[in-house]
Amino acid sequence: MIALKLADEHPKAGPDYGVGLYRDITEWAAGTPGWMRELGELFTEGGILLFVALLLLGYRRARRRDDRSMALALLAPVAVAVIYALSEIIKVWLHEERPCRDIPRVTSIAPCPEPGDWSFPSNHSVIAAASAATLLVTWRLIGLLVLPVAVLAALSRVYVGVHYLHDVAAGFLLGLLLAPLVLLALMVPGTRAVAALRRRRALPLVLGSPS
Repeated sequence: MIALKLADEHPKAGPDYGVGLYRDITEWAAGTPGWMRELGELFTEGGILLFVALLLLGYRRARRRDDRSMALALLAPVAVAVIYALSEIIKVWLHEERPCRDIPRVTSIAPCPEPGDWSFPSNHSVIAAASAATLLVTWRLIGLLVLPVAVLAALSRVYVGVHYLHDVAAGFLLGLLLAPLVLLALMVPGTRAVAALRRRRALPLVLGSPS
């Protein structure tokens, strides 16, 4: 169910550089067709599941490939988790309030997150961008195809009213730039570990073996 919410009066009005644009976007979003608002609210949460599924498919694909491919497939979600944790640390450190709570008289399509669930950077954007970036390393064609989906997933957070645009831009850049670095930094030890584990009798059932 769509929840169009009128924000309570609040003495603060958010970062000066983000308020006007946020108002423009949310006012436009509130006037879009009902089906579009429903789709936006569904996609902003469910889109993350697409990336989870693709990372799992990447693991399945790597089972018949070389040790390096399997290592990268296993490390991709690790890299995403590392950057997510970094994003969460930044959130707790900066304490930027959600615009749907901080700015008076605005509407949000999605319910505003609970107090203490901070705004900057956007974790959804971090996860979407980090997943797409690691897929660019592990499965380039799919990575290229889903990169625009990651952009839409990030922008949907502003559309539904739960983030400023700078929240999603920062989160997207954080995931896009840092996740591949984490992945590549772990690639060599990860490849060695996969090679050693595949030689054990039971583990090829989990890790597969090159065809």
